[in-house]
Amino acid sequence: PLQLRVDQPAAALLVPGGALQQKPHAGNDLLRRLVRLGFVLANGQDELFGEPGIRPIPLHAIGSLRTPGRGDARIGVFRYYTDKPTTDPDIKNLFEKAIKDMKTQGAEIVDPFIIPDFEGLTKNIWCDMFRHDLNHYLASLGGYVPYKTLTEIVNTGLYSPYIERRLKRALEVPLEKEALCLDLYSEPKNIKLRGCILKAMEENQLDAIVYPTWSNPPRKIGDNQSPAGDNSQLIPPHTGFPAITVPMGFTADNLPAGLQIVGKLFEEAVIIQIAYAYEQATLHRKPPPNFSVFQ
Repeated sequence: PLQLRVDQPAAALLVPGGALQQKPHAGNDLLRRLVRLGFVLANGQDELFGEPGIRPIPLHAIGSLRTPGRGDARIGVFRYYTDKPTTDPDIKNLFEKAIKDMKTQGAEIVDPFIIPDFEGLTKNIWCDMFRHDLNHYLASLGGYVPYKTLTEIVNTGLYSPYIERRLKRALEVPLEKEALCLDLYSEPKNIKLRGCILKAMEENQLDAIVYPTWSNPPRKIGDNQSPAGDNSQLIPPHTGFPAITVPMGFTADNLPAGLQIVGKLFEEAVIIQIAYAYEQATLHRKPPPNFSVFQ
């Protein structure tokens, strides 16, 4: 079975012959999605919303960097992250190699792909609802949990030291501010960011954009000082665009690096196809010692 994590709120399901794509909705209720899918599979109609909610996309060209009905995939190289001085040289080299490999496989490369005012668009875009969401989740469990709020958990001291700063920072956010947070389809900042990226992609006729998943190799456990370089916290979670990460190779210290591929809304099938083609052409994945090869 093939498992794929798709950033909320777009849901994707794989079935024989294609990818089923579902319209977005606020929230991330798996049960709601399963019930909705059951209606569609049984009736061919989305009974919950009174409209066709799922459409198949054929994956007939999954072995090559060609998109259904459009020829060679056009891929934009987003260098915002790799241009930073803290980016590890090995990650930069692996990224350049990945670009060449995709071009060799037939992809049309647009380099660089620029999102105008990306820094300004993403400034203060996070709306911290961690405490709000956790408290509501704990309350929903009734008497099955010993702690009812994040404050109670923090007061116990029963957490790893590396997470202490984040937990206490979450408690500093006023509850009334948390209540003002909107989902990414209603929040003006998210709408503007998504629109600007989509406009830039359409102007360049892109199927996807790529960048390193992380700008630095994995840190040792307990190391909170070395550069981290997590590049997955801005575009997919704040636009709803689907994203997938595939192995990009290994650093000189034999540490893994990943390539993130981001597509447009509801084009999960396209990025699965690109990811699969790249993965099969490069075969970067190596099973860790003492782990068997996937069958």
